[in-house]
Amino acid sequence: MSATERETRPRQQPPVVSMRDLLASCAAASAVSTPPREEPLTVEHESEESRENREHQERHQERSGRRRDAA
Repeated sequence: MSATERETRPRQQPPVVSMRDLLASCAAASAVSTPPREEPLTVEHESEESRENREHQERHQERSGRRRDAA
């Protein structure tokens, strides 16, 4: 292709993208590439051992409170 042929060909314009579409694609890329956050453990999700430890501590606190009241 000669220089004159290149000059006479119309240049291709890049596609026009709205700011809204650009921001939406950035938000989508961020959501896909960000690992999920760990949810804090709730009573429903705690392990059997954790539940037993929590119940033991609660019983101990109750007993300690009774001893103080009796003294």
